[in-house]
Amino acid sequence: MSRLSSLNSPLLLGFEQFERTLDRLQKASQDGYPPYNIEQLDGSGLRITLAVAGFARDELDITVENNQLTIRGQKAEEDENRVFLHRGIASRQFQRTFVLADGIEVTDAGLDNGLLNIDLARPEPAVQVRKIDIS
Repeated sequence: MSRLSSLNSPLLLGFEQFERTLDRLQKASQDGYPPYNIEQLDGSGLRITLAVAGFARDELDITVENNQLTIRGQKAEEDENRVFLHRGIASRQFQRTFVLADGIEVTDAGLDNGLLNIDLARPEPAVQVRKIDIS
């Protein structure tokens, strides 16, 4: 059975990539770990803040590939001799992805008090008008 698309209109041509991106976003939003905030900074800046308490800098990896920002966290091997009476602090590995619009660039990343801040720059789009000659 095929899935009905909200972009299944003869007036929307060339939006297949956009539809695939929406599918990818829907799958990625299922997991709530680690929690995150997205805030608007001065004018065109954005900041993504992830709560990654317990992870060191060398246990986190940030990559951007094909307009997709991926943050991965993987804890180093723990000491086998430790005995926990209660274990409530999450230390599982994670992968959180964000799809970036064209032109958005990652400008900085920092880890402070268990919060990973990733700063993004969103340039103002240039208005382009093109005249098409009728032959």
